[in-house]
Parts: sequence; structure tokens; C-alpha cells
Amino acid sequence: MLLAGQAATAQDFRASEVRGGIFAHSADEPGNFFGVFNTERLQDVNVELLFDTPGLTDWVTLGELRPHVGATLNAGGLESMVYAGVSWTVPVFDTPVFVEGTFGGAVHNGNTNGTAIAPARDLGCSVLFRESASIGVQMTENASIMATIEHASNANLCNGNRGLTNMGIRLGWKF
Repeated sequence: MLLAGQAATAQDFRASEVRGGIFAHSADEPGNFFGVFNTERLQDVNVELLFDTPGLTDWVTLGELRPHVGATLNAGGLESMVYAGVSWTVPVFDTPVFVEGTFGGAVHNGNTNGTAIAPARDLGCSVLFRESASIGVQMTENASIMATIEHASNANLCNGNRGLTNMGIRLGWKF
């Protein structure tokens, strides 16, 4: 009976939403409004997959908790990362607006030995903490749009911790 219950739970774990968009790389560099209006920094593509997990949302009284995996890929030869974690999506009252926070980890292809030459960054460790925040609008039952900022750093666990902050816009599609 225990195995049957585990099999049923495993079947309920499924992909529920895909997201994608463009980000300004190193948005925390000097420039207009975190560099977002510097079109040279619009060089990251972000893709993310979220999953429904029965029972995980039981841990919160407001909103929804979902595991996610994703990647932010840089087309300009700078840092890219793959990541995984948990997203907490909370509706804003009885409106189509929502806010979301995430926490997890990332692995990147950036510099870790202190020899990065700007605009590259010395990220200190190969494995980083990653968090993000979004504000979005559920446009239809399936489609959403959100402004997102993501940050990855090693929390001073390694020498060198410049961190990486990207921000941009994403579209989501629930299925």
C-alpha cells in the first residue's frame, strides 16, 4: 500500500508552467535605472519550468509553492547559469496581479579565481545561492507577464563575491 501511495504522488508531480523572456545582464552596473535602458545589456535569455507538487502548498496559508528549474543564458560571452529552487507565488488581493519570490541554487560558467576582467565578474564559487522577485499580471487563465529581478552570489562563502544581478521581462504559459 505504501508503494501505491508513493506512485500516486509521483504521478501528481508534473510540469505546470513554462516561462521565458529577456534580461539585462549585470543590471546593477552603473547606468540608467540599473542599466535596463542600456540596450547593450539586453543579452540574456531566460527560460524556466515550474512544477505542481501535491502537498507542498499545504506549508503556506497564502499563495502557492512550486519547485522550478531554469537557465539564464548570456549571448554576449559573459556569465550564464542553470538553477533550481522553489517559487512562492502570492496573488494581490482579488486581482490578476501577483508577486513572487524564489530561493534556490545555481551553477554558472563565470570566473571563480579572481582574474575576471570587466565586464565579466568574479563570482568566487561555482555553486551560488540564487533568489529572484517578480511582479506580474495573469492576463488570461493560461498567460501571464512579469517583471523579474534575479540575483546570484555565494553569500561570502568563497573568496570573491561580486554577485550577479539581472532583470527583465518574462511571459508565462500555464498548461
